[in-house]
Amino acid sequence: MNSSTMSSDGWKTCPTAAANSISTHDTTATESDVMYTLRKKWIQFWNEPEHITVADTSNKQGRDALKCHQHTDSLFSSTSGFSNYRGLINLCIVLLVLSNGRVALENLIKYGLLVNPMYWVRLFVFQGPTDWPCAALFLCINVFLLGAFFLEKLLSKKTISESTGNALHVINLAVIICLPAAIVLSVHPNPVFSSMVLGLHTIAFLKLISYITVNKWCREYLQSKKFKKTRLKSTSCLNTDDSKDEAPNGFEEKKYVEYPNNLNLNDFYYFMIAPTLCYELNFPRSARIRKRFLIKRLLEMVILSQVLLGLLQQWMFPTINNSMKPFHNSDYLSSMERLLKLAIPNHILWLIFFYWFFHSCLNVVAELLCFGDREFYKDWWNSQSITAFWSSWNIPVHKWARRHLYLPMVKSGYDKTMSSVAVFLVSAFFHEYLVSVPLRMFRVWAFMGMLGQVPFAIITSKWLNGHLSNMALWLSLIIGQPLATLMYVHDYYVIHHLHADVIPST
Repeated sequence: MNSSTMSSDGWKTCPTAAANSISTHDTTATESDVMYTLRKKWIQFWNEPEHITVADTSNKQGRDALKCHQHTDSLFSSTSGFSNYRGLINLCIVLLVLSNGRVALENLIKYGLLVNPMYWVRLFVFQGPTDWPCAALFLCINVFLLGAFFLEKLLSKKTISESTGNALHVINLAVIICLPAAIVLSVHPNPVFSSMVLGLHTIAFLKLISYITVNKWCREYLQSKKFKKTRLKSTSCLNTDDSKDEAPNGFEEKKYVEYPNNLNLNDFYYFMIAPTLCYELNFPRSARIRKRFLIKRLLEMVILSQVLLGLLQQWMFPTINNSMKPFHNSDYLSSMERLLKLAIPNHILWLIFFYWFFHSCLNVVAELLCFGDREFYKDWWNSQSITAFWSSWNIPVHKWARRHLYLPMVKSGYDKTMSSVAVFLVSAFFHEYLVSVPLRMFRVWAFMGMLGQVPFAIITSKWLNGHLSNMALWLSLIIGQPLATLMYVHDYYVIHHLHADVIPST
C-alpha cells in the first residue's frame, strides 16, 4: 500500500518538477529575447536619423516678408549633410604645433643646444680596429653574391644537379646571415655601424632567395612539355602589345628577356641595387631620368637626414637618459610619464624616417636606375586593421613575404592563418636579429612585439571596426615603439654598465 502510495506520489511529483524546469527555461529564454529586443531598439533609436518634421504652413500667406527662420538641422547632426570640417582640422594642426613648440622651447631652455654634427661624424667614421671587420663585410658581401650567381650559371647549363645546387645555395645563404652576426658578437664593433652591416646582409639574403627561386621556376617552366615552345616571360611582362604605354615616370620600354639570357652580371647587379626584393626577368623600366624629380628627392634626403639626426640629439637622447632611473627603480608612475613623454618625439621621428626612406631614398635609387615600379607604400595611415597596415606600409617586404613565403605555404596545404603566423615569425626574427646582435644582448622584445601583432589583430578585428580600429592601430604605433626603445636601452645600460648618460649627446 505504501509502495503504491509512493508510486502514486512519484507520478504526481515528477511531472510537477518537469513543468517547473520547463517554466524556468522558458523564463530564461524570454528574458534573453527581451534583452535582445531592447538592445536592438536602443541601437535603432540611437542611429536613426533625426529628421525635423515640417508643419503645414500653407494657410499663413502674406507673412513671408517677416519670416527669418526655417526648418534646418544643426551642422553637427547626422542629417544635416555637412562634411566640411577643414577649419577644425586646421585648429588641431595649430594646437599640435603650439604644444610641440612649447615642448621644444622647454627642451632648449633646460638642456641648451645639443645638436653637434661632429658627433655623427665620429660615430660613423671608424673609431678603431674593432670597426675594420664591419668595413670588410661591406666589401666581402660580393663574394657571396657572385657565388650565388655562378651557381645559377652552372645550374642553367646542367653542369651540376638541382640537389647539389640547392645544397650549395643553402650553405651560401646561411653564411650570409651567420657570418656577420658571429663577427659582431666576437669583435664588439660600433652598434650603429654593425646594424648597418647586418641590414645590408639581410637585404642581400632576401634578394638572393628571390633570385634563386625565380630562376628555378624558369628551369621548371622550360622543362614542361606543355610550355616548352612558348615565350618565357615574367609575370610583369605578359602584355604582348609592343606599343609604348605612357607611365607616370616616363615611357615604359618593352624589351623582353628570356631565361637563361638573364644570367649576366649587368642584370644580376641591377636587381641587387634596385629598390625591390622580388626578382623578375623583365622589370618595368622608364625611358628617361626626370632631373627635376631627382633633384627634389635628393634635397629631401639631405635636409630630412639632418633633421632626423638633430632631433635625435636634441629631443630623444635627453628623454631616454632621464627615463633610465625611474625605469631601473621600478617607479611605475614616473616610468609611464617618461614613456608618454618619449612617445611623441619617437613617433615624429618615425614618420620623418618613413618619408625619408620610402619616398625620398627609394625614389632616388629608382630614378637613377629607371626602375618603373614606384609603389613602395600605400595609404597605410587609413588602415583599419593590423594586417592591412603591415601589407601597405612596406610594399617591397610585403611582396617578398607574399610571393616567397605566404603563397607557397598556402599551395602546400597550410591554411591562411598558419601561413600568416609564419610570415610574422620570420619578420619577428629579422627585427630581433637587427637589434639584439648589434647590442650584443638577447631580450626578444622586438620579437615579442612583432609576434604580439597576431593576437592584437584578432582582438581588434573582432571587437573594433572603422575609426576605432584605426585609432587602436595608431595607439599601438605611438606607445609600442618607445616602450621597446626603453626596454632595450635599459637592458643595454644594465648589462654593459654605462656611466652617467646612457647615450652621450655630444
